[in-house]
Amino acid sequence: MQRVVRSTVIDAPIERVWAVLRDFNSHHLWHDVVAESRIEGDERPDQVGCVRSFALKDGHRIREQLLTLSDTDYKSTYCIVEATVPLQRYVATVTLKPVTDGDRTFWHWESTFATPPGQERELREMVARDVYEAGFANLRRFLQDGGDRRSASGSPLPTALPMPSRQAVVRHYGGPDVLQPGEGEAPAPEAGEVRIRQRSIGVNYIDVYLRKGWIPAMLPLPGVPGMEASGTVVDVGPGVSGLLPGDRVAYLGPAPGAYCSVRTVPAAWVVRLPAAVEDDVAAATLLKGITADYLLRDLGRVGPGTRLLVHAAAGGVGLLVSSWARRLGATVLGTVSSEAKARVAREHGCEFPIVAPDHRFADAVQARCGGADVVIDGIGGAAGEENFAALARRGHWISLGQASGALQPLSADRLVEKSITFSRPVVFDYTASAAELAARAGRVWQALGDGTVALPPIERHALGAADEAHRRLESRRTIGALVLIA
Repeated sequence: MQRVVRSTVIDAPIERVWAVLRDFNSHHLWHDVVAESRIEGDERPDQVGCVRSFALKDGHRIREQLLTLSDTDYKSTYCIVEATVPLQRYVATVTLKPVTDGDRTFWHWESTFATPPGQERELREMVARDVYEAGFANLRRFLQDGGDRRSASGSPLPTALPMPSRQAVVRHYGGPDVLQPGEGEAPAPEAGEVRIRQRSIGVNYIDVYLRKGWIPAMLPLPGVPGMEASGTVVDVGPGVSGLLPGDRVAYLGPAPGAYCSVRTVPAAWVVRLPAAVEDDVAAATLLKGITADYLLRDLGRVGPGTRLLVHAAAGGVGLLVSSWARRLGATVLGTVSSEAKARVAREHGCEFPIVAPDHRFADAVQARCGGADVVIDGIGGAAGEENFAALARRGHWISLGQASGALQPLSADRLVEKSITFSRPVVFDYTASAAELAARAGRVWQALGDGTVALPPIERHALGAADEAHRRLESRRTIGALVLIA
């Protein structure tokens, strides 16, 4: 048996190289020795077992079968089924590894095969030189050209296929148990889109509302929850600027679907990550940090002397709001459900944590500071009357969520008793443009980097254990933020 081994380094991120090589029918686009190619039986060109039939420019024809393909290991194997070239029992393996220096890719290509007697050297050199070494050079040029090869008619040829994506799927509304592992696809990005291999996914209380069916129009069944994630760009669609394959990014968008391993999203949702911000930190803080930004900056107008009451002060949003507000000079009070959470809240800037598992806190707020100028309420129904009693005159009540159930309607006559104002914001209206999203995200990264905001504890769960993450979130036992690791 003959054995040929060749390796090289490609000056492109591994996700970009793999997006081309995992397509078993892409080699006619980038390898100069291949004239034309097709997948037999109309099977997908990344389907293990599919057969590609192709012609070489020298007239030879070959049929090869895909034996294995791993998106986790960036590895595939294939064999020759039939060929006019006398390569017998030919089996080849392609393996990619990331090169962290410069975000490049190490490509290892090897094969074993038998030959007719006397042709060993000729065929061994042909495979090494004309297939592998030429292939390395051809793919480099293809990627440098932006992957834009065109057909004889001048129309663009496709260079990317849908990629498999592990998911956590809701097939019927209900408790945490309805979150079940599933398989889906991330389509190739179209104009204005980006495909991302996700590493960390943010878990937020809106995901619970969607799972329960409280907003069915937002999550039709079957559906995948999740509004934010972080990871690495695999490829981008036409018209996308400022984002390249291999870029580390995070995103936040108004349509759910983030509980997955690979996702295609509008580029307008995406921000690049500074080197100092880790993937799990980005997934844990992007939505929550931007929420803290608009609560303090736009709605609460928090500054020196503001008396601020934050519910769930030991949660992801609560900890970020508390530490940021304290730096702005506010007096920060917060409700928590246990002494342990009170200690964490105090460490993150909440000067006066109030242990109130029964949602009774108004007397303590009035006694401590004479009433709150701003209340940030994620509790909902169970805290309605107490919020009103805790507010100072001309106070502002911000309803951020309803973890305990729906908030009862407020009458204008009731608000006028203390000249209270009330708002119920949605984060996506404060990130409606790419520029606004980038500006708010930039303030969050800067606040984390310079210590203005203390990073909350992060609790990590596997994507396949999304149900357990939800169970923990609803139990009120968690401190800080939760993320799923894809």
